[in-house]
Amino acid sequence: MSESCYIVVVLGVMFTITFALRALPFAVIGPLRESVFVTRLALWMPAGILGFFALSTLHTSALGGTESFVWEAAVAAAVTIVTHLASGRRTLVSVGLGTVTFVALVNVF
Repeated sequence: MSESCYIVVVLGVMFTITFALRALPFAVIGPLRESVFVTRLALWMPAGILGFFALSTLHTSALGGTESFVWEAAVAAAVTIVTHLASGRRTLVSVGLGTVTFVALVNVF
């Protein structure tokens, strides 16, 4: 097999696999839309992710080597939670404001 033929075959296989991996979610989304599990997952996943981020930040801040940023992380986590609940559960806004709060507190105090 010549080198150019080999490259064309490899590119064809890569295209087919990439296309199949990107098309698969759209092929299975129809039956999943009616699933009770997926509906509950869509409801609870954002809060779970925020909770995980908050706990991860608090854990990292408590064990953070020479400096400990526990109170800064606790305030930032509280700001994130309050913002998330007050802003109509807008995850990007609450995580962004919590991150800005944490960075500001660490750099100012």
